Amino acid sequence: MSRPWRGALAVVAALGIVSLAWALWPAADGRSSRTRVRATVAVREALDAGGLAGFARARAPRALSFPDDHGPHPAFRTEWWYYTGNLATATGRHVGFQLTFFRTALAPPDHVAAGRGSAWAASQVYLAHFALTDTAGGRFHATSRLSREALGLAGARAQPFHVWVEDWSARSETAGEFPVRLAAADGPVAIDLLLERGKPVVLQGDRGLSAKGPEPGNASYYYSFTRMPATGTVRIGDEVLAVSGLAWMDREWSTSALGRDLAGWDWFALQLDDGRDLMVFRLRRRDGSPDPQSAGTLVAANGDTRPLAAGAATLEPVGHWTSPASGVRYPSGWRLGVPAEDLSIEITPRLRDQELLVGPRYWEGAVRVQGSAAGRPITGQGYVELVGYGE
Repeated sequence: MSRPWRGALAVVAALGIVSLAWALWPAADGRSSRTRVRATVAVREALDAGGLAGFARARAPRALSFPDDHGPHPAFRTEWWYYTGNLATATGRHVGFQLTFFRTALAPPDHVAAGRGSAWAASQVYLAHFALTDTAGGRFHATSRLSREALGLAGARAQPFHVWVEDWSARSETAGEFPVRLAAADGPVAIDLLLERGKPVVLQGDRGLSAKGPEPGNASYYYSFTRMPATGTVRIGDEVLAVSGLAWMDREWSTSALGRDLAGWDWFALQLDDGRDLMVFRLRRRDGSPDPQSAGTLVAANGDTRPLAAGAATLEPVGHWTSPASGVRYPSGWRLGVPAEDLSIEITPRLRDQELLVGPRYWEGAVRVQGSAAGRPITGQGYVELVGYGE
């Protein structure tokens, strides 16, 4: 299973903002349109917008092939490359980051007209989100870019791996798959990081097929790298910090829609200090109850995986935070347990305010972990994503 319907964030941009035409046509000076996306759009509205006919659907497991599947899958409506991580300086100063890329098709492949005259014409739109958490400074910076797949402004390829929106990018530094270099800058903040493979690839769900609901084809193909050693630099204002830590990468492509009874989701990606990694997501029904499709994966220190079905993990909010910017009330702090593993942890946001207002509105931020495993103390770190609150 996966972060469900994360392609909604791309669909928001493609179907909401593209209607303003700046993703399809050049600015008056002929350059790419680069505008901060501030309007908020409900995820449900985005997922219900536009038809799914003509796009491929994820209906059955398929053999994933690397490096080919690191590249784009234009037969599907949406896909994403999702990087998050927790970093620290030699003195222990913490920084969290998110750099994510989304591709959205504006029309099915067989509906795209051939031979269009304009070099600016594009049937694919790419969106990127960049966020930085400066824990010591109590600051959170988040921004967004959107551009068309034309004239080299945005795109993706498998060999060598490269996905980019203007000068924000993730790319392989060698002819192989790793290391991957992440680079992004916006005003006072920037990252320049190298990510190593770390653990083997994790095929989520059923051999990489992640069901999102009971409807046929309401699924995605999904894999992860859950523990990627990261080194590099982070710029915060006038400071350039040498950092190291761990990153997490989610990779997904789909043509999917939000089930009628669902309001949103809570997603947790956690790296424990005993070498295990834990991904848990809870799909929230409109009445607030968890949906039976909620699930997760426990990754052992050696990379072996154990799927977690609905009910295998318990999740309880222990506090709330109300955004002064949007007025939305989010959970803030959780108790999470996996009884079969004798694992009980508390998850605390590094900063309470890690809300992104970048077209879609959602909370995604760095967290710390503390608890016990088999009666022994355990700590960790990770990222949490909260979508659909306040809609």
